[in-house]
Order: sequence, then C-alpha cells, then structure tokens
Amino acid sequence: MQGPRPVVLSGPSGAGKSTLLKKLLKDYENIFGFSVSHTTRQPRPGEVNGKDYHFVSREEMQREIDAGEFIEHAEFSGNMYGTSKGAVQAVQAQNQICVLDIDIQGVKNLKKTELNPIYISVQPPSIDILEKRLRDRKTETEESLLKRLTAARVDLELSKEPGLFDLVIINDDLEKAYSELKEVLLEEIKKTQESRKS
Repeated sequence: MQGPRPVVLSGPSGAGKSTLLKKLLKDYENIFGFSVSHTTRQPRPGEVNGKDYHFVSREEMQREIDAGEFIEHAEFSGNMYGTSKGAVQAVQAQNQICVLDIDIQGVKNLKKTELNPIYISVQPPSIDILEKRLRDRKTETEESLLKRLTAARVDLELSKEPGLFDLVIINDDLEKAYSELKEVLLEEIKKTQESRKS
C-alpha cells in the first residue's frame, strides 16, 4: 500500500476519539482522510451511507470478508463492522493519512497485516467518567449502555498489553490529549505536506 502511514485510533465509545479527530481534520484540512467502515447496523438519524458508514447487508459483508477484501472486521452488539482494503486505498490514493477507528480486536488483527499504522489508544480517565459521558449523549438504551461499559472494561484491560500501542492518551483534558495526538503524528503530517509540494 502506497502513501503515508495510516493512523489507528482505538478506545472505548465515549473516550473522545471523534472529538479529537474533528479537531485534527479541522486543523489539517485535507491532510487526513477517514476510511469509511462497513457495518450491518441500521443508519442512525442523520447518518449518510458512504460518508458515515457503508451500510450493507450481512450477506454482502460476509461475501466480501470471505473474498479477503477486509483488513479487519468484528461483531459488536449483534452487528458486523469492518474496514475494507478499498476504503484505506481510496484515502491513500489522495495522498492523505488514512485514519482508522477500530476496536481492540481489530488492532490485534491489523498487527498481522502489512499495513504499518501508528497505533494510538484513546482512553477515558476512568470508567465512571466514561459512563457519565455516555449517559450525557442520551443516544443509548440502558441495555446498550451497559454493553458498551462492559466492552470498555475489556478494551481497557486488553490495551495494557505491552507494545500493542505506540501511544496511549488518557483523555481527561481535551487540549492536552490533542497536543499529544498531534505530536505523535507530526512527522507523517510534514511528510504529507512536503509530498504535496513536489
């Protein structure tokens, strides 16, 4: 795969990955591209097919997985999620740093591929703070909230594995978390900016 090194952002739902990403995409317009994941879940209000996710049927997704078209995939809360090779290549083809937002299982699967990303884990300061953030969103049923918290506990435990991540960001202060994120990506950002000039 040609182009700049991709960036993997992992961490539980509510840790602040989306907020950090939005800042990054705003500050470095066109430097980063988001690989659009596939999912078998139904779109939420306001979500756009091809922009937020590629919404597909389970059969369609399974067919592509079997054909080796996916870098990683996982099942979560009864739905399948995954990153296709095509989604990453589409971003790299535009000379952008591809951002992948994947769970811990996905990270472990990626370690077995030729993709050589920068692995970053974004974590909440505590499970209690995470629960408060998720409740404040008001997007979850009690059942799905508890599922997410259980998944988060597992996620945080597994992410302690030495060498799994290049950087672990504890997101208790957004500005501090953001500057840590920027610092680790600066080299790739510069390379991408340089290669655009040439």
